[in-house]
Amino acid sequence: MIDKEISRLSRLIALLTQLQSKRLLTATEVSKKFDVSVRTVYRDIKALEQAGVPILMEEGKGYSLMEGYRLPPVMFTESEANAF
Repeated sequence: MIDKEISRLSRLIALLTQLQSKRLLTATEVSKKFDVSVRTVYRDIKALEQAGVPILMEEGKGYSLMEGYRLPPVMFTESEANAF
């Protein structure tokens, strides 16, 4: 169970990083990148929104972050950085 939670947390952080570095991401792109279902992507997006991340959805185009939103720099261990 703990590995599953760590895996999800890593995926959520990676998803947030992707949203910060790209203009628009589709659920299909994200599902292929992280080898999860599109439904899991929807759940992950909802979890980020509930955590206060301002994610915008453009119908038929994809997800993006509200303009100007950035997470403060975070220090990762080498293994965490390699996970991305």
